[in-house]
Parts: sequence; C-alpha cells; structure tokens
Amino acid sequence: MEIPYIVIDQLTPSQQQVWNTYFGDADRPRYIEEGIWRRTQEEATAGQSGWSGGDDARRRLIHYHYRYGLVPTTAAPAIGLTDLYLYHSVTAPAGEITTHEDAVRAAFAVGGWKHTPGGALWMRRDLKCKVTAYALHPQDAVARRKLPHNYRSLDVQITSAQYAPPPAVRQRPWDVLASGIRGKGQRGTPTLVPDLSVLADHLPFQVEIGCGTSVEAGIPPLHRLHEIYRVTDRQGDDPREHRFVLSPTSDPLLHEVLTEPEEKTAEFTEMFKACFLAEPTPAMCALKELHDAGNLVGPVITNNFDVLAARTSLEECFERPRSPCTARWVATAHRNTLPTSPA
Repeated sequence: MEIPYIVIDQLTPSQQQVWNTYFGDADRPRYIEEGIWRRTQEEATAGQSGWSGGDDARRRLIHYHYRYGLVPTTAAPAIGLTDLYLYHSVTAPAGEITTHEDAVRAAFAVGGWKHTPGGALWMRRDLKCKVTAYALHPQDAVARRKLPHNYRSLDVQITSAQYAPPPAVRQRPWDVLASGIRGKGQRGTPTLVPDLSVLADHLPFQVEIGCGTSVEAGIPPLHRLHEIYRVTDRQGDDPREHRFVLSPTSDPLLHEVLTEPEEKTAEFTEMFKACFLAEPTPAMCALKELHDAGNLVGPVITNNFDVLAARTSLEECFERPRSPCTARWVATAHRNTLPTSPA
C-alpha cells in the first residue's frame, strides 16, 4: 500500500477552496481524524460484554489517528492520507491470546508482509506493523490494575512507514480507559409539537442540530464507524442487544487490515471523504435564511464534525464531548456505555 493513500483525486478549484478554508487552515484541525473505543468486560456492562463473574475481564482498545493533506499530482492536487496510525490492544485468557497471535501471523503471510530480520516489525510497502505480547501489560502495571492470573495481552500497532506516533498520541486510549465507564444520558420530559409553527412564539431562537442534517447530506451515521472498526456485533435492531466484540478469536478487524490493507483503508477513510464531499442541504440553507432574517441568533450548536454549518456561513459552537486526551477533529472517546431503556 502506498502512502500518501489517495482519498479524493484531482480536486476542482472549488474543492481546493473548501480544503483551504474549512480543513487545511481551520480553527480546529479537521485534517486530523481520530477515534478511540474502549470495551471492557465487567459487571456494569454485563448485558453487552457477557460478563458473568470475576474471571471475565476481557478488554479491547482501538485507537486510530489519521492525518490528511493535499498531495500534488500532474493536473490538480488530491487529498491523501499522509499519516496512518492504528492501535489495537486486547487482553484475554492466555489461550485466546495465543490463538489470536497465530491468526495475526497467518494474516501477515496472506497479506504479503515481510518480517524484518532480528526485529519485531513487519513491513508491507509503505506500512509497518509491530506486534508485542505481554504477560502483564506495562499500562496495567503502572495503574496497578489486577487481572485474572491467566490473562495476557497483545498489542498490534500499524503505522505508515514514516510516521512515529508521539507519546501523547500513544497514551490517549489508556487515559480513556482510566476515565471509567460513561453512562448514557437520560431523556427528560420534552414538549412535543406537531409542527414548527409554534416557533413564531419564541423569536428569536437558537438552534442545536443533530445527525439528521448530516445524513441528509449523504454522510454515514456514526454507527458506521462501529461497523468499520468491528466495535460491536450489530445483530438485530435493538441497540441494547448489540454485544461488544471482545474475544480476539471473534475479532475480524486485524485480519481485514493485514490481508487487504488497501481495501480496508478505503473504509477507514470513508467518513472523512463523505464529510469533505458533502454539500450544505436545504435544511442548512433554511437555517441560514432564518439567521439572515434575525430569527436565529447565536452560533449553531452542533456535535457534527462535517463542517456543514460553517460552509453555510453560520457560526458553529462545536459541542462534541471530548476530554483532554481526545481533542481532535472527529475524536471523541467511544467508551463503554451503559444501556438505557428506550424513551
């Protein structure tokens, strides 16, 4: 696989302007895409993690950190993935870790990776992969986390060949783990209205937008990332029945990346590409008209990372939950969340 990996080729002049205004020189570094998931097996998450007792302590951490940039071509610049970093850490009973490590090495063979002599690195063109096994993970030792005696860990780090993740980046998923389980917010008692005519009684007003405007623009819903990174087994329509992918023996992510990195990277960059190519929708244009008429005041409150409000010339107040360790473009700590009853 070649780095830069071209995501959008031959930008038009208007697309170059969009990049320069909203991505390359933006107030937030939207050329960085980052996400973290932590999944742990414990009593509080028993319904989704399968926890049944003290010997169930499986853990899975996934962290990705991508940088995009303009790549010169003969005709017009392209947008390329210039830095790739994917970290996958699992902790499980020793037998599962052994099977997992064997599967990783088999995937290297299928994908055409070459083992560097005398080292722990595997190379495939512009990608490198490091595999590290632990009887006791150093992060667990520092945090004094106690795990069942027969548990082991395996870390797999995949990066573009010229990228070395700094310590602060490598530490982020462990900071998220240490922050604990985040409970889902509970719905209050909102007043439901049959149509929007009642807004005339509350002029001027401020607006908070959700994912509806993004989906309308052709951007996948956020659960698409859960599918790409195999975070949850999304069988069935009830989210309370979606189980965490925890056992490394039932985790297909690394097999997909190592055997077909080009195809999987196309999925990894899917969300960024969709956000960049999206255009402001009629709903966003309607908000702009309301703003210009003085009926909408203040910035548009949003936790969307698609920049559509800004591209409609509306001021954004970005409210995506984030912690000091995850303050990036799409970075939010996708932690264990406790199931809640439907509203």
